[in-house]
Amino acid sequence: MNHHPTSARARGSVSTHSVFGAPCWVSLTSRDLEATQEFYGAVLGWEWRRGTLGDHFRTALVGNVPVAGVAAVAAMWQMAVAWTPYFAVPSADEAASRARERGGTVAVGPISLPPGRAALLADRDGATFGVWEGQLMGNWEAWRQAAPAFIRLHTRDSFDSAIFYGEILDWATDRPGCCEVHYEAGEVVLRSRGDVVARIESGALEAAPDPTIRPHWQVHFAVADVAACARAAEKHGGSVLVESAHEAVLRDPDGAQFTVISRRER
Repeated sequence: MNHHPTSARARGSVSTHSVFGAPCWVSLTSRDLEATQEFYGAVLGWEWRRGTLGDHFRTALVGNVPVAGVAAVAAMWQMAVAWTPYFAVPSADEAASRARERGGTVAVGPISLPPGRAALLADRDGATFGVWEGQLMGNWEAWRQAAPAFIRLHTRDSFDSAIFYGEILDWATDRPGCCEVHYEAGEVVLRSRGDVVARIESGALEAAPDPTIRPHWQVHFAVADVAACARAAEKHGGSVLVESAHEAVLRDPDGAQFTVISRRER
């Protein structure tokens, strides 16, 4: 589980009590912190600073804006190497209880990570995600622009998953600031303040659930040059799983998958 970059002394910061349900952070578990920093620095141009939780943690920066956390704890904690999105919630404890009541799993927490609380959860199909309660970064809109273009859930039944997450995260409710849910081209599309922040797909909504899909959240990073990122990934020990002119699915040296998408296609 990763740290959140916010300082308790941050001025003008936004709270999850007023902005909730949307992705607010992404984190990566790693086995080799030095190799991870080198890889993502080369592929995505990230710079790094030491995390507040110790030597095993780093925060990735784009133009001095924190965009992601990395924790070299996969080997110590026997965790899978993977990218995990975190969603803003008014109460991590309530979100964890809702997930458990609806057949999900609480893997870690909720625990206190000043200035807030966090929990690591899994949905009914095993896709891992986190929730964060507390202060977001002082310039949350800057994070939204510098961070992932969006996240995508690959799952067996997109309609069922949308109901699960919607009930936990208060999507499409009458609460001010909640995320809007739309059904577009066979996908469930989540919008926050008009921006697409998440997609849920399982094929056509009327199709039967696909038992061959291993449900997981995939993080999509917006980049200026997809091909250059793919070549850098290969050069620095990663691999290219799928590549087109506007998008590529990459794997880092530890095995974590992520997607780069052309900034023009965002």
